[in-house]
Amino acid sequence: MLLIKKVTCEYRTNLFGTDIQTPRLSWVLDSEKRGTYQRAYQIQVTGPDGNFEFPIWDTGRIESDQSLHVDYIGPKLESRTRYHYRIKVWDNCGRESGWSETSWWETAFLTTIEWKASWITPDSTGIDPHANPVFLLRRNFHLKKGIHSARLYATAAGVYEVYLNGSKVGEDLLAPGWTSYLHRHQYQTYDVTSQLQNGANGIGVMVGDGWYKGEVSFIPRRNFYGDRRGVLLQLHVQYDDGTEEVVSTDSTWKSHTGPILLSEFFAGETYDARLEKDGWTSGDYEDSNWYRTTILNLPINTLVAQENWPTKVTETIRPKKIIQTPTGDTLLDMGQNMVGRIRMTLNVPTGICITLQHAEILDKDGNFYTGNLRSAKQMVTYTAKGGGVETYAPYFSFQGFRYVKIEGFPEQEQNHKLLKEIFTGEVMHSDMEPTGKFECSHPLVNKLQSNIMWGQRGNFLDVPTDCPQRDERLGWTGDAQVFIRTAAFNYHVGPFFTKWLRDLKADQKSDGSVPYVVPDVLANFVRRSGKKTWGDETYTSSAWGDAASVCPWTLYLCYGDNRLLAEQYESMKAWVEYIRSQGDNEFVWNTGFQFGDWLALDAEEDSYYGATPEYLVANAYYALSTRILRDSAQVLGEENDLHIYNKLLKGIVTSFHENYLTSDGRIAANTQTAHILPLMFDLVEGEVRKQVAHDLNELVVQNDYHLTTGFVGTPYLCLVLSQNGYHNTAVKLLLQESYPSWLYSVTKGATTIWEHWDGIKPDGTFWSDAMNSFNHYAYGAIGDWLYRYVAGLDMDEQVAGYKRIRIQPHFSNGELTYAKGSLISPYGRIETNWSMQEEQILVKVQIPVNTTADILLPNALLGNVLEGGQRWSIGEGIKSANEVEDGVHFTVGSGSYCFTYSDTVFN
Repeated sequence: MLLIKKVTCEYRTNLFGTDIQTPRLSWVLDSEKRGTYQRAYQIQVTGPDGNFEFPIWDTGRIESDQSLHVDYIGPKLESRTRYHYRIKVWDNCGRESGWSETSWWETAFLTTIEWKASWITPDSTGIDPHANPVFLLRRNFHLKKGIHSARLYATAAGVYEVYLNGSKVGEDLLAPGWTSYLHRHQYQTYDVTSQLQNGANGIGVMVGDGWYKGEVSFIPRRNFYGDRRGVLLQLHVQYDDGTEEVVSTDSTWKSHTGPILLSEFFAGETYDARLEKDGWTSGDYEDSNWYRTTILNLPINTLVAQENWPTKVTETIRPKKIIQTPTGDTLLDMGQNMVGRIRMTLNVPTGICITLQHAEILDKDGNFYTGNLRSAKQMVTYTAKGGGVETYAPYFSFQGFRYVKIEGFPEQEQNHKLLKEIFTGEVMHSDMEPTGKFECSHPLVNKLQSNIMWGQRGNFLDVPTDCPQRDERLGWTGDAQVFIRTAAFNYHVGPFFTKWLRDLKADQKSDGSVPYVVPDVLANFVRRSGKKTWGDETYTSSAWGDAASVCPWTLYLCYGDNRLLAEQYESMKAWVEYIRSQGDNEFVWNTGFQFGDWLALDAEEDSYYGATPEYLVANAYYALSTRILRDSAQVLGEENDLHIYNKLLKGIVTSFHENYLTSDGRIAANTQTAHILPLMFDLVEGEVRKQVAHDLNELVVQNDYHLTTGFVGTPYLCLVLSQNGYHNTAVKLLLQESYPSWLYSVTKGATTIWEHWDGIKPDGTFWSDAMNSFNHYAYGAIGDWLYRYVAGLDMDEQVAGYKRIRIQPHFSNGELTYAKGSLISPYGRIETNWSMQEEQILVKVQIPVNTTADILLPNALLGNVLEGGQRWSIGEGIKSANEVEDGVHFTVGSGSYCFTYSDTVFN
């Protein structure tokens, strides 16, 4: 059978509340027959009634194999309307599928003029606008009988939650998320039909400081975007008779404060349950003693519908054990360095005050350690209401932690079994779909993969933060660009990075420079205060600013997203032109501040800056971004730019050779990173490339198979070793357990990736408190190599989106006896699974419908390869087979394949 398994609109099943006016549709096919691909498709779209008898758009049969990002080009969409769609396809075997299951997307406001609500905030005569307590804003309203449907559109200057008739609206946390608020401010759409009732209704909003006006960096200041919290809300109720009623925020709303006395990301949350206002969101609540609200002068034209996956609780974790430390503290050990919050469910007398303090690590004596948090307190205080069971978790704060210190709990209740039942960890992050899995024969490597996944979960909380625990939690651009390819294996990060890249573009300076962090609060702080922090007045650097090119290009490769590439193209171009304008030679970047190979181990004592010349790094990345821009121009049909940037790239490469290669074709700087970047970014070729790869290998071997690289060199180290014939060295690096290595932290009990290779030193002491995160994902970029080289799951980058797949496992002298990887690609699930027993090799592969795969079986001979236990033959999915220098190359269509053969290396 030919089936359509999954249909999506802009990456989502049933896209809700979008302002995209030309949405794109995609689908995944399934077939039991090998070698199946799509020959044609048909799409039908209809309106809210879901009746396809008279569709508003019918493509008819379209002869095409395209099944990703097909533009809707029917009649102009209307706001606040649900559109249903279905798809059928024809394949190369003459089969016609049935119609897919009906799916839908629903528009929100397609223009900002449809906002009739006003931003509101408590009137300052009643509530101090700068007060710490979370504001409560509410009103009652009356509805007629016959409610057909209701949609709530809401946002806040701050972070908010909405309640209707006593129940929370939606599952989102920390809405509206963090964007470059001065340019782009997200709003959310909720279906609240089931929460409304005939007659009296009540609506209430809680709003805290959040990213908008709270503490959001190590800079000791607040109010980066504004000094007043505010709420904007518009509720549309449709009746059965076709009429509509709208409830909006205006100055008739009432305001007060409640039980949340303080709620910050760094400080934590203080909650006094005795101050709860029971029933404050019900329709019969008496609010005559509440304070007035006032209109807040904030813009409407910056509003955009939700773009990213919302932040949610994605998993709950019970404490693994209760610890009594040598100093007498009682701790919860969650068993995992996590990001989120602790929920408590308890029954204690009124006035009991329980304090939770969060930390990542214990010191070498086993005591609670908070030194690396810097000024972040990560403290939650709860004062009980009493009189029965009560449950609480922080509303507008998240923490990074494994250990939780408990204080104030009634002594008679402190038995370990009870504490494990009272406290639960709730894991929070952007609710991305898991897409990738990796496993191999080495248990420590599998733990490393788990740590990489947890590091991504902890730091992909609406923006790609560097760390989730200390007083920072910023969207550092350098961290994001080195990790994005790994990120796209582990999770579906399309919407996540689409939203973040739009903020990058918004925060990019008029001269084309890209800030260190996005959203940009550091340069914003400098502009408003006149004070300096990292770097110079440009607040940009190579490898960090290059996120402008690397990230959209990577999303294009992984998801075939031409539209985002086109959308970001001018930003990419502006970044390259910014570099080009520096100094007096357009082919060289040798001016301004540079991070270089940040935190490399070859740095001088007490320095963060590695030994690799900073301008070598800058010019290597200059070449990379120019290459990406040139290739993007080709994809987008920008022929003039293609010529311009191809010429520019040649000049940059030539200048790189002149400045950083010796006369005998060697890299002038004797560091690992100085050799890695020219190899990774194709700045050397032929015999020079062989020499540089040889020299890199020697640097690693002479260092007893240990790395010395930092943020810039580490992500590519194993990749270039494997690419250039030194895969065995790469595997020895991977499996190294002594410091410095990836597995060193695993042997020290790490459950996430560390910021420093020696975050915990061999003697149990710590790296400097000044900058020592134990949940910092950048070094987790090794995951890209694990998927692509160890498991052998890769793509042909000439055909984006895994339309043409490359399967090429790499073996390594028996150190690993099996590896397997899987990826839910845009076309469906790809799997590769190899194992080695004595001289026999087994390679299992699954290729999705509507794709082709090139499979390279290393060290094989055509005559000794079996497929499915039989001699292979052309047909049944296998299109071609031939011997090549490295083994046997098969080209296959979709389906499952099982190859077995004897390794010629052993023979």
